[in-house]
Amino acid sequence: MPAHGLPTRHGVGPSCVGLPAGDWPTYTDFLVQRFPAITREVWLERMAAGLVVDEFGTAVTPGRPYRGHMRLYYYRALAIEPHIPFEAAVLFQDEHLVVADKPHFLPVTPSGRYLQETLLVRLKNQLGLDSLIPIHRIDRETAGLVLFSVKPAERDAYQALFRRHEVSKHYEAIAPWRAELQFPLMRRTRIVEGEPFFRQREAPGEPNSVTQVDVLQVIGEQARYALRPVTGKKHQLRVHMNALGIPIINDRIYPPVPITLDDDFTRPLQLLAKSIAFADPFSGQARQFDSRLSLLLA
Repeated sequence: MPAHGLPTRHGVGPSCVGLPAGDWPTYTDFLVQRFPAITREVWLERMAAGLVVDEFGTAVTPGRPYRGHMRLYYYRALAIEPHIPFEAAVLFQDEHLVVADKPHFLPVTPSGRYLQETLLVRLKNQLGLDSLIPIHRIDRETAGLVLFSVKPAERDAYQALFRRHEVSKHYEAIAPWRAELQFPLMRRTRIVEGEPFFRQREAPGEPNSVTQVDVLQVIGEQARYALRPVTGKKHQLRVHMNALGIPIINDRIYPPVPITLDDDFTRPLQLLAKSIAFADPFSGQARQFDSRLSLLLA
């Protein structure tokens, strides 16, 4: 169990907040100001249940005087959480790895509006593995393969493969067909944060993103494309396809459309993390995993 004493609860580990120097009378006053969406009453309920502790595992009480330069741990909770009506499939599991086939719309890890409705929390509850931790991530809107480390201490060895570009990743996408483009092609550009912050854009300068694009099948005005990202910038495939004038079907960000909170489950982003291959850093064994999901080409 961690030093702070809070175990994983319903598949969710405790969140952490660092305490700066300040003149708040109590920890409660700090938490109420730091998290305005959470009422004082909610914090008091959590404290009464023993669900807020300091980094030494000591329970935080409502009137405990504030002291900075330490950490508090607590459990996130959402009063209302959208339900994602699709299930992931576990394709592989051993003492080191779990490989899952993620459906569209399901986030990989808790953030924002999603906590229980995430791939990580669902797998922790399903497999009884509180230590499970993602090795890499794909967008919430993207379907396909996600790898998890069973032992947190081994995660960096797997992530090092990604950093050294020793992982072969292949995606498929459905997008408009443009006969004037010559395939296969390599897109090398610089991707930076755009406006608003969650949108990325291409910018002048030294390239920091590389994607190979090829065509697998053409039917009418659409095509199935094979995408191989050499680098792993945020939204890289979506940005590159849009910049080529062939935005991925049902992409709500590239090109931008009015953003709504509600998902349209009938219009999933036509992007799939199809396969992944690498040499296992512990056994040396060649690993290859293939998604069982598929995209719909009109």
